[in-house]
This record gives sequence, structure tokens and C-alpha cells, in this order.
Amino acid sequence: MSQVVTTSSAERGLSERHVRILDAAERVFARAGFHAATMNDIAMEAGMSPGNLYRYFSSKDAIIAGMSERDRMEIAADFAQLDPSKGRLLDQLDELGRQHMVRKPREKAIIALQIWAEASRTPAMAQICAGFDETVEQGLGAAVEAAKQSGELPSNLDQARFLLALFMMADGFFCRRAVDPNFDAAAGAEALFAAMRGLAQTMLLPPAGGQTS
Repeated sequence: MSQVVTTSSAERGLSERHVRILDAAERVFARAGFHAATMNDIAMEAGMSPGNLYRYFSSKDAIIAGMSERDRMEIAADFAQLDPSKGRLLDQLDELGRQHMVRKPREKAIIALQIWAEASRTPAMAQICAGFDETVEQGLGAAVEAAKQSGELPSNLDQARFLLALFMMADGFFCRRAVDPNFDAAAGAEALFAAMRGLAQTMLLPPAGGQTS
């Protein structure tokens, strides 16, 4: 598969200052957590005055929303690059997954875990998570459907259960990477994508009129 879309592609439309602030906020949030971090901390990390920071983002919540939207745009762009003409779609999904799960810094996983925790009690954060999940589900669903149409995957693959399993495995991966500084992300991804390939051949719909095994 060709190199996936870079972050700069997803950042098209963001000013240099917005990008600098979002990058700084990721570092601060990963170190201190959402609640302990302050706008002053983020301004200092970004190399600007607090007053200047507030010109771009009105609050920490606005910054978190901006970070999440930037990541959502990036992964949407990556899914848009998947194409059966470039090779096997499972290989392309494997590469895309490694790009986001292994090559991205561990801080991304730490921040994801913080957002999920906030989403359990904050409707605005839950909405952010739902929007991100919808983008991933649509991208994965389209890729899996194309692979079924091309014969790469079984036509009777239980797509809903397959995607649910992938979501749960990926969530577990991010949790493990966030909480364990010694976690081997490359080995974890190898295991996850081997499981993906195995499930893709065995998680099948029951025959018409038959019983689920």
C-alpha cells in the first residue's frame, strides 16, 4: 500500500497557530491529564501568552474537541485512500492500523483513554467519541464490503459481529498501550491483525434456516 495520508493533509484548513496549540495540548494532557492541566500550561508549552491562546480556543474543552476532530479528519482521509486496485484490502487495513496504533506516539493512547473516561460522564465528550467511532465504522465497513465483493473475504462474513470484534480488540490495544509503558506495541499489533485475519475467515453468518454454532 502507498504511504498513508500524512497529518498535514488532515490539518489542511488549520492555521499554523492552531496546529501548534493542538500539538502542545497533546503533550500537556498526556503528562498532566485533562483536569490538572491549565490553559496557562498549554500556552507555555505552545510558546505563547495565555491571552493569545484564548484567541484560538476558548477553553480546554474546545481544545480537546479540536484535537479529536483533527484525528477524525486524518483517519477519514486514510480510509478514503483504501482501494482494491492497490492490493489486498486486509493488507491495506493492516498498514493503516499500524500507522495509527504503533507509529503514533504512546501519548495518543493516553489521551484516548482520558477522552473515553470523560465520555462516561460528560455528554459532550460522549458525542465526540460517537462521531469518531462513526467515522471508523464507516471506513472499516466500506473496506470490508469491498473485500467481500472482490472475493478477498467470504461473502457470508458476519460483518456486524466482525466489526464489533475489531472495535473491542482495538480499544483493548489502546488501553494496554496507555497504562503499560513497557507494552510492545509492534508485537501487540501483530497479534491483533493475525486475529483479524482469522476472524475474517471464520466469523460467518449461519446458513439460511440454520442455527448459530
